[in-house]
Amino acid sequence: MKTASTVSPAGQRPSTARASLGGRALGALSAALLLALSAPASAQSQTGFAINRFEPAERGSQFFVNDTLDFRGDFRPAAGATLDYGYKPLVVYDTAGNERSALVRHQVFTHVGGALVLGDRVRFGLNLPVAVYQDGESTIVNGDRFKAADKAAIGDLRLAADVRVLGEYGDAFTLAGGVRAWLPTGQRSQFTGDGSTRLAPQVMAAGDLGAITYAARLALVYRARDDAYAGSPLGSELLGAAGAGLKALDGKLVIGPEVFATSVFTDASSFLKTRGTPAEWLFGAHYDVGDVRIGGGVGGGLTRGYGAPQLRALLSLEYVPAYERPDRDKDGVYDDEDACPDVAGVRDPDPKKNGCPAAIAPADADGDGITDAEDACPAEPGPRTNDPRTNGCPDRDRDGVVDRLDACPDVPGVQDADPRKNGCPPDRDGDGIADAEDACPDVPGVRDADPTKNGCPPDRDGDGIADAEDACPDVPGPRDPDPKKNGCPLVVVTEKEIRINQEVKFKFDSAVILPESDAILDAVKQVLVAHPEIKKVRVEGHTDNVGKAAYNKALSQKRAAAVVKWLTDKGVDKKRLVSQGYGQEQPLDSNETDQGRANNRRVAFTILERDAAAKPAEAPAPKP
Repeated sequence: MKTASTVSPAGQRPSTARASLGGRALGALSAALLLALSAPASAQSQTGFAINRFEPAERGSQFFVNDTLDFRGDFRPAAGATLDYGYKPLVVYDTAGNERSALVRHQVFTHVGGALVLGDRVRFGLNLPVAVYQDGESTIVNGDRFKAADKAAIGDLRLAADVRVLGEYGDAFTLAGGVRAWLPTGQRSQFTGDGSTRLAPQVMAAGDLGAITYAARLALVYRARDDAYAGSPLGSELLGAAGAGLKALDGKLVIGPEVFATSVFTDASSFLKTRGTPAEWLFGAHYDVGDVRIGGGVGGGLTRGYGAPQLRALLSLEYVPAYERPDRDKDGVYDDEDACPDVAGVRDPDPKKNGCPAAIAPADADGDGITDAEDACPAEPGPRTNDPRTNGCPDRDRDGVVDRLDACPDVPGVQDADPRKNGCPPDRDGDGIADAEDACPDVPGVRDADPTKNGCPPDRDGDGIADAEDACPDVPGPRDPDPKKNGCPLVVVTEKEIRINQEVKFKFDSAVILPESDAILDAVKQVLVAHPEIKKVRVEGHTDNVGKAAYNKALSQKRAAAVVKWLTDKGVDKKRLVSQGYGQEQPLDSNETDQGRANNRRVAFTILERDAAAKPAEAPAPKP
């Protein structure tokens, strides 16, 4: 059975000429469709959209799409990657149902993401899809040009925040809600991005019924795009998903089916209709090996909606640390139930005494396991310390500095004689960024998302020279003892010249080039290699006015010729270079001062001919 998704070309009613684009179909094509196979002169290119319908659950789930809502842990991370292969998620058919081209034939994504659970209730997540391989065939349909996906590309970054509302993991019913947001980081031309932000408020349910586990999701996906792709509408969607599985091997293995679908509800003619409702099925399994969870699955399209492939295959690898309820004193009473979590005790039906030694329970008003007689803070629970002034006092960050003395009570730090720094993380340079995070801990800097630059002085061009010292802070260049050249590139190409920022040096009263000038001449050579559109350059020699004019002009000609020879010896085509000595005829500065005369003694590179149609070659920029 051929597969297709029925869509209308732009500018026509569905009752006129149509083309078929799409993924897996369960039934026969619904109508005879006309496919324009020729490419008219006025063909318009169609812009793509985020076609992949597989959205992995936040890391930590035992399903691929649905979420088992494991929100256990005060600070519990998870991370992983899912390899996602789709076969023919977007195909063009003719009126007889024969495949004409696959705009997206093979599509391989790697979904990389992570999640963080906080306080047994809140979870944040992110997922970045990366299309590592795509191929397809471009075509013309009804006068519109449809360009195939043919390159690797980043997809739209997904951020998520969810909160558990009812129940706990493993209960018969757990309810959570939250929101997902997709940022426009993908490429529409490669079908990996929408070009605009998408938002999806959602509600999720999950639970265990004996050996059966289930999960479901319902969301409204706000999609800013309200146009059509080849006549089929794009817009906000209703999303639904459900899954069920069998738990085995003490819960380490979960195996079972999942289904998921979306439907465009902003267009009444497409809502719950085949072409506007891509739906898929999956059959997968997940198995835990210690803190590592591996998964595999296979599925395909249930309808011929956009993005539903004929075949989908999945492999996943995740780090999901096992949840362990804390029990600091190892007395078998978990900390959240233990009235004396730091002193081993016994179970007691009275919550104020549970986990406390019978002898001290009555004399411990705050229930922290430290008797009131030795508790420096008898009304506030706190840990035991060797200092009688802090014994039993609260220390939220558990850094050994009690809260009432801690300048940073929620961040672990070190003791310091300065009360403004006591209990705060070390910060030697005093820039407000702790040494552990500071890439330049001895030099005050600014906060930066890049850990290799965090806490370092600003360096916009990334050349290792701080902006305050960089004479060219927006263009990378090497360090130079001259503050006017420090951080500036050796060579700059302008419309009229190849400007060098270092002097070409010769032996005194000679045209012999000194070895120390090799670096600047090599930079000029690299520019000529990287810019084949520069067809002719005049290498000019200039002098000051010391000496006879005729002698100076002859010497400048020899020096210009020596530079041309150096470049041609290094592989530059001699047809691109001419030399000219001007002697003292074209001074840049006054010859009345030493500095002015030094400025006038120079080699210059003037661009005589440039090919406007040519483009720079794929070559590295001149080395600093």
